[in-house]
This record gives sequence, C-alpha cells and structure tokens, in this order.
Amino acid sequence: MFDGNLWIAVKDADARARGILSRHYSFRHYVDGRRPAKFVGPGEHMVLLTLVCDAVFVWRRFIDRSGQQGVNCAAFRNEGTLLSSDLIHAADTLAFTRWPGERHYTYVNPRKIRSTNPGACFLKAGWKRCGVSKGGLVILEKFPEGAAIEAER
Repeated sequence: MFDGNLWIAVKDADARARGILSRHYSFRHYVDGRRPAKFVGPGEHMVLLTLVCDAVFVWRRFIDRSGQQGVNCAAFRNEGTLLSSDLIHAADTLAFTRWPGERHYTYVNPRKIRSTNPGACFLKAGWKRCGVSKGGLVILEKFPEGAAIEAER
C-alpha cells in the first residue's frame, strides 16, 4: 500500500481530468462534436486527479434510477504506474471522509474491458460483487469499515 495522499480534488470542468476521462469506455462523445464544460452530471460530486495527472476518479452522489443507494464511482481511469487498487483505496478514504457511513458502488461493463475478471482492481481494494444490472453490468460495492449495514448483509 502506498502511503501519502495520491489525489488532489479538481473542478468538474478540469481539462486534465476531461482528457483522461475522454479515453474511458463510458465517456459520452457527442455525435455533433459538442464538448460541454462539465462532465460529471447532477448531484454532489468529487473529481480526483493524481498529482502527476495520470489518473482520474469521479465520485457522484445522486438519485440513481436503478435503485442503488450510496456514493457512485462514476468513472475511474488509471494511465499511470501506480497500482489501481492503491488509487481506489485512497479515493475510498477521501469519499468516506466526505460522505461518512455511505456505501460506495460502481458498475463495470465486462464487454468493454480486457480483463476476464471484471473489477479486479476494485476487488483487490476491498470491494465486493453484489449483483448484475439489467443491462449486464457487474455491480460492485464497498462499505465503510465496521458499518452496521455491512454486518447485516
């Protein structure tokens, strides 16, 4: 595990973060070429960028129409040499500080990644599989350590 702060918080419209996110499989590229300034969407959010600007992590707390509850990892992309699991763990720590007691969750599209183990870096960072969406996305989650919700599962 890497010690120290790996992330800096940046604004929703940060050009460096947008550049990395534009290479993420879930990034929406508009057919007409539009590039809206903001890329996160409605709700509360936290956009994190590594100190050397080679990875981005987007947290989003919103009303998810799928019924999922908690803070969503809307996007994560690592183009650097640090282990993705270390980056995820550090991002979890920041999000648990901002939104104490909240469950973290994310969706992974197994058809859009090369790994035969979708979400492996999240699993290594302590996340668990908790289901599959109607569209076939793997749903992963993580609870704060010692959370009562986790004990009930």
